[in-house]
Formats: sequence, C-alpha cells, structure tokens
Amino acid sequence: MIVTGLLCGALLGFVMQRGRFCLTGGFRDMYIAKDYRMFYALLIAIAVQSIGVYTLIQFGAIEFVAGEFSWVATIIGSFIFGIGIVFAGGCATGTWYRAGEGLLGSWIALFGYMFMSAVMKSGVLVPVDQSMKSVKISTNSIAESTGISVWVYIVVFIAIVLWLIVRELKKPKISIPTMKSKRTGLSHLLFEKRWHPFFTALLVGGIAILAWPLSEATGRMAGLGITTPSANILQFLVSGNQEYINWGVFLVLGIFLGSFTAAKGSREFRFRMPDVKTGISSFIGGNLMGFGASLAGGCSIGNGLVMTAMMTWQGWVSLLFIILGTWTASYFVFVRPKNKKNTVVSDTTVTA
Repeated sequence: MIVTGLLCGALLGFVMQRGRFCLTGGFRDMYIAKDYRMFYALLIAIAVQSIGVYTLIQFGAIEFVAGEFSWVATIIGSFIFGIGIVFAGGCATGTWYRAGEGLLGSWIALFGYMFMSAVMKSGVLVPVDQSMKSVKISTNSIAESTGISVWVYIVVFIAIVLWLIVRELKKPKISIPTMKSKRTGLSHLLFEKRWHPFFTALLVGGIAILAWPLSEATGRMAGLGITTPSANILQFLVSGNQEYINWGVFLVLGIFLGSFTAAKGSREFRFRMPDVKTGISSFIGGNLMGFGASLAGGCSIGNGLVMTAMMTWQGWVSLLFIILGTWTASYFVFVRPKNKKNTVVSDTTVTA
C-alpha cells in the first residue's frame, strides 16, 4: 500500500508539475482567453483512462459500481468547488503539486482544503452533507440509464476528442521564445524541455489507469482521488485512528513528493511567501474547495477526470458545474475589476 501509493502519486505529481497540468488555469482560460488547449488535454486524459479502465473491467481485473447519483449535492458542491479553486489559485491536485514547488500560498489553501473536507466528513457539517446527498437518483451510470452499451459512449467520445485534437493541431503555431538549452539527453527532456499539454494528458490518463488495480489490490475500490485522502490525513493526525490510513493517503503524499522532485530537478523550487491578501484568499478558497468537493463526492480529479471516464452522470454534471463556478469567480476576480479599471482610464482620458 505504501510503496504503490507513493509511486503512483509521485508519477502523477512529477508529470503534472513538469507539464503544468493546471485545470484551474485551463477552465479560466476558456472564459477569459478563449484558449481551450488545457480543456482538450483533460478530455484526452479522460478518453485514455476510459479505454484502459473499461478494458480492465471487461477482463475482470477490477470492479466498478457507479452507485447512486446525488444530483443536488453534485450540482451545488461542484459549483462552489469551481469558485474555490479560483480563490485558492489551483484545484485540489494543483494545490498539492504547487505546495511541492514551495508556494506557501498553496500550503495555506491545502490546509483549508483538508480542514473543511474533514469537517464535512466527520465533523459538525456531516448532517448538512448527508441531508443534501439524500436527494438522489438510483442509477448513476449513463449506460445503465439509457440501456446503451458503455462502449458506444466511449467510441463516440473518442471520435469527438480526436476531431478536437486535429482541429487544434491544425491551427497556426505561435512561436514562444525559449532560452538556450543548458542540458542534454534525458535530463533535458525531463527537466528543461517544455511539455505539450496533450502529451502530458496521455501520461496523466495512463497513470489514472494504473491507479485502479494498484488501489484495488489494497482493498480500496477506486481510482485516483484527492478529497477524501486529504481529509483522512487530518483525521488521522487528530484522532490517531489508523483506519484513516489507506492507499489514497499515500497517493496524495506521493503527489507532493513527485512535484518536489520535479521542481528541484528543473530548478523551479523555491519558497514563496504570499502577501496577506493572497494568503487570506488562498485560505478561503481552500475551505470552499473542501466544502464543495466533499458535497459533490469528488473534485476536478475524482469527478472531472475519473467519474467522467467511467461515464457517470455524477462525473459529467460535476465537470460542467465546476467550469461554471470557475467562470463565475473569474468574472468577479479578473474580468469585472479589469473592465472597471478600463472604464476609469477611459473617463479620465476623455476628461483630460
């Protein structure tokens, strides 16, 4: 459990750090910059995982039960989570890997995230969590709800993703100035060369597949997950109850270690202290992330990457409302202040 959890997490943390696989920035850029590359990268990772995991299920290597769909909790929780990741400056996984880079603001957000997740799962907000999740639909699987084979959905989804990739790759390439390489060989490829988001997505999808059999071998019947393991760490530290220690705990600790290794190797690691405003924003965002992800039954990884790949209502509805929450917060945090500033500058110029 310790070895495989840390290994899988370290691989994920390393790849995400080097590939700058940031879903918060990706969702935000869809709205502000009309840049969809990171979103397309997420779709690639979903497609890769979906093929791999359902192949494993087909051969009886792993088990998966979609369960019920708590639609009210998923919608509200995902929207709040989307708002939270903007204030925190990163999603659940992004916060873990950026903490490994030395960003103390991410440490603050991470504590808020772990704290509120624990409160939702075993603290005073348990009744709120359970009450909202009680409104549900008996079938969470899209395939079971429609009576159509899951492979039909997977094939259609892959076709859409391939079309989007081809269309994106046909666009004129933007020349990005780069410094002269200081390394050669494997060291250059791992720690210096800029990774394409689509290549990073293929690796993330592969690691997501690997997580399923490794996790299930320890009795944890799930793939990648960040929220519950993050809460488990704090719950264990407070109670000392070893039941909170599972494969997922070592997964998230591995993400931190993998990111730290990547950041040190690429000379990007350094401690950076946020200003007071950023620190407060990070803490508030972390708490919103913990509340929303716990309520929704998953974060941008648990729902947005894993449950989408499993073709569940929870996954796709959650992904939609995470994006909407991100856009809403981005408007008030970035777009509206900029518009007001431009208006003031314009009025000043006219007056002058």
